[in-house]
Amino acid sequence: MTWESVKNLARGREDGYKGDEEIPMATADQIKALIRSHAEGDDSRFYSVAMQLAAGEAHVGHKRLASELTTVIDEARARATPRVVASAIRPRPLAQPRGDLGDLLLASYPAQRLSDLVLATPLRAKLDRIIVETRQGDELRHHGFTPLRKVLLVGPPGTGKTMTAAALAGDLGLPLFTVRLDGLITRYLGETAAKLRLVFDAMGQTRGVYFFDEFDAVAGDRGASNDVGEIRRVLNSFLQFLEQDETTSLVIAATNHVGLLDRAVFRRFDLAIEYSTPDAGQAEAVLRNRLSGLETSDVDWPQVVGAGSGLSHAELARAADQAAKDAILDRSKAITTDKLLTAVGERRTFPR
Repeated sequence: MTWESVKNLARGREDGYKGDEEIPMATADQIKALIRSHAEGDDSRFYSVAMQLAAGEAHVGHKRLASELTTVIDEARARATPRVVASAIRPRPLAQPRGDLGDLLLASYPAQRLSDLVLATPLRAKLDRIIVETRQGDELRHHGFTPLRKVLLVGPPGTGKTMTAAALAGDLGLPLFTVRLDGLITRYLGETAAKLRLVFDAMGQTRGVYFFDEFDAVAGDRGASNDVGEIRRVLNSFLQFLEQDETTSLVIAATNHVGLLDRAVFRRFDLAIEYSTPDAGQAEAVLRNRLSGLETSDVDWPQVVGAGSGLSHAELARAADQAAKDAILDRSKAITTDKLLTAVGERRTFPR
């Protein structure tokens, strides 16, 4: 979708609308929605509203205008990039990292969305703010402000940090580049700063969500007694690159061990978001979502949720999957309380 598409739609209405009657209010609202969806980069919504507008014109007898609008929409879609055509179509990976960069970045095009995750309301509000500011980034920069771009996610394993990075990429229609920090440090000891520069240079060349998982591997406290000089140099380089980064890509870092991070790290991020194990309501939502295709009317949810207290989102999801597989193998589509309690109990045997 381009601004030319918006102008063409408006031009089609102007050229095809020959009557003297006023534009109906519903159509006026649709035109506003067209402009709003274009400004927000919501391409799927843009074409959906455009087709509604064309259908509305056909309904009131403006056949010629409806035909012209449909033609303009089809032509705009034909010229659009794969990401614009339809959100359900997986984008073709046009920019897979190569050479040294290929050993450092893993590219993917996530299908996840924030709506797929079970998140506490305050946490979801922060993530929604990132989406809004990213989509309205040009407007913010025009007024001298910088959108939220550098985000630190902290919390126990399995609470949704990695899924959040994928969902942000999915909602924004951007590729997700996962940085392979283990290879960065162990394979290129002594050259890590140069490899980090490659990653940060890539942020300016290919816009995306760049995800640094297990971030404490390079951002540990420089004053730790067991620290080595190379790791300190890696952190210094990372902090310098992050501070100088002015691209439009998102930088997401995640750690399970916030206490290990060097204090200087926090000042370089625009936002830090803390994750925790789900409360009772969230735990039930996780289980219900995973079991939505099966019969759960007989499940004693308070008993199951109580047994799963303290388990992470990921552990609860795996317990639900196990109970579902047991039911399917028993030739049943009904989940029982006992089976779900057994699956939850098994997850407690795993170290956390």
